Amino acid sequence: MHDPDAEDVAKAGRGDREAAARLIGRHAPKLLSVARRMLASHAEAEDAVQEVFLRLWTHAARWQSGQAKFETWLYRVMLNQCYDRLRRRPTQPLEAAAEIADDAAPADARLDDGIIGREIARVLDALPERQKAAILLCHFQDCGNIEAAEIMGLSVEALESLLARGRRTLRLQLAHLKGFSGDGS
Repeated sequence: MHDPDAEDVAKAGRGDREAAARLIGRHAPKLLSVARRMLASHAEAEDAVQEVFLRLWTHAARWQSGQAKFETWLYRVMLNQCYDRLRRRPTQPLEAAAEIADDAAPADARLDDGIIGREIARVLDALPERQKAAILLCHFQDCGNIEAAEIMGLSVEALESLLARGRRTLRLQLAHLKGFSGDGS
């Protein structure tokens, strides 16, 4: 397996800051994009990605090329960071949820792409963590099913099951947007 990052990881493992900077420059934007969507917070996403690159710096010397692509390992560490942060968030008791006002915009306001985008982000954010991660990797990061399954530590069949459940939930939760997309779907 050819890993385009192998040389820079080996150099970073020997303390080469320029190699580490190249790895960060190459991977930070994609990792930040997924983390932002997983955590729904730009600041928290930046912190999570920073933690990933701290792990890179401390673990690069032990990296063994050939077992998995380095990028796969980075995504896995990033997802674990996101999962940990999501689990540490305080939850509200069910009674408090009944008191939350419905902030839904009127139908004419939903024509605005920004509102539709926010609605999609809201529904995506409500998905279970693993369904959300599968959809983000496959649909927003353009990972193939095999690569996404490897990143998530799953079989391809398990990933496809997560994708199917997540897509079904998204379709149901976003059905009220039909006709607003401009393409008639």
